Amino acid sequence: MVEQGEEEKSFKELGVCDQLVEACHNLGWKTASKIQAEAIPHALEGKDIIGLAQTGSGKTGAFAIPILQALLDSPQPFIACVLSPTRELAIQICQQFEALGAGIGVKCAALVGGLDQVQQGIILAKRPHILVATPGRLLDHLSNTKGFSLRAIKFLVLDEADKLLNEDFEKALNEILDNIPRERRTYLFSATMTKKVGKLQRACLKNPVKIEAASKYSTVDTLKQQYRFLPAKYKDCYLVYILTETSSSTSMVFTRTCDATRLLALMLRNLGLNAISISGQMTQEKRLGALNKFKAGECNILICTDVASRGLDIPSVDMVINYDIPSNSKDYIHRVGRTARAGRSGVAISLVNQYELQWYLQIEKLLDKKLPEYTVPEEEVLVFLDRVTEAKRISQMKIKESGGHKRRRGGDEEDNDAYLGIRKGKKSSKKPNRR
Repeated sequence: MVEQGEEEKSFKELGVCDQLVEACHNLGWKTASKIQAEAIPHALEGKDIIGLAQTGSGKTGAFAIPILQALLDSPQPFIACVLSPTRELAIQICQQFEALGAGIGVKCAALVGGLDQVQQGIILAKRPHILVATPGRLLDHLSNTKGFSLRAIKFLVLDEADKLLNEDFEKALNEILDNIPRERRTYLFSATMTKKVGKLQRACLKNPVKIEAASKYSTVDTLKQQYRFLPAKYKDCYLVYILTETSSSTSMVFTRTCDATRLLALMLRNLGLNAISISGQMTQEKRLGALNKFKAGECNILICTDVASRGLDIPSVDMVINYDIPSNSKDYIHRVGRTARAGRSGVAISLVNQYELQWYLQIEKLLDKKLPEYTVPEEEVLVFLDRVTEAKRISQMKIKESGGHKRRRGGDEEDNDAYLGIRKGKKSSKKPNRR
C-alpha cells in the first residue's frame, strides 16, 4: 500500500508535461490532490492502479492526466475507454477530458443510453481519442455499429469500480473485457472498494499499485454529519422545517424511489420552496436538463434517487438530506459526498424513522463512529404540520389525476417543465408560512 504524504505537490513535480500543467492551471488546479499526487507518478511509469479516495477528491484528474499525456506522446484514436455505472457521471467525465484536453485538440465521445445511438455512431466514425461509456451502451455499439471495435485501446478505466464490479454489470463487463486487448493499462478508481479479488483478477490487472488516499470507508473532515430519529408520520415536517431554515442553501434530498422524488418535489413547490426532481424514470435528456437547472442555480433543491449519488461534481451543494436511509450503507458515502467537495464545508442530515433504524446503525458501523443528533424542539417542527399535510394531499391528488404511479415516464418531466415555465424570468424567495 502506498503511504500518503502530507506535502502538497505541483503537477510539474509529478512529471506532468507543460501543456497539461497549463491545462490544469486553466481549470484552477494549482496543486495536485492527494489521490492525484499518489496515482499520477505510478501511472506515468506505466503501472496498473487500484485507487481508493474520498468522493470529490479529484479521481477523474488522477486517471485523465496520464491518459492525455500518453496521447500527446503517441497520438491515436480510441486510445482509452472509461467505464462508468451511470449516464450522468459518464457525461461529466467526458466533459472533464474535453476541458483538460482543450488546448491539444482532444476528441471525446460519451456513449450512454437514453441518447440517440445513430448520432453516437456518427461520432464514433470520426474516430475520437477517448471513449467514456456505460457498459450497456458500449456493448450495443460493439454489436451494432459497423466498423467499431476496441482493438486499439491502450487504457481501460473503471470509475466507481465497486459498482461496476457488481452483478448488475457483470455480463456486460465480461463481454467488454473480451473485446479489449490484454496488453493495456488498467485503472480502477472508487470512493469505496469491496473485497472482490476474483473480479479484480478477471479485470486483468498486472501487479497493480494499490493507493489508498483515505480510510476504507470515510467522509471528508469538512463534512458535518448529523441524524434525527423521528416518527415516520413527521418525516415530511422535518424535511420542510430544515429546508425552510436553510432556504438560502443549495440542497440535495435523497429518496429511495422514483415515485417519492415526484411527490416530494410537488409538495415542496406547493409550500413555496424551489424544488426540482430527477429520477431514473425520466428520459436522459430531461434528467440532464433538470441537473443543469440545478447546477445553474435556477432551482436550489434537487430531489433525487441514487441515480445522482455517484461521482457528480456539483460544487455549490451546501447540504445533503437523506430523506430515506439507504439500505446499502456504502450508498450513504456516495450520497453525502455530493457536498463538502474539494476542501469546501458541507452538511449532511439523515432523517431516521423507526423502520430504518437498522440501516442507519449499519452506516455508523461502516463509518466506525457515532454521529451527533440534529437537535431542534419538535414543537417548532410541528408548527408546519397542517400546511405540510395539505400540500402533500394536493400533490397526491395531482399525481392520481395524471395517471398515478403506473405512468412510468413523463410525470417528473411534465411537473418540472410546467414549474420551470411558470418560474421563467422570475426569482422566488417565498418561504412556507409557519401557520
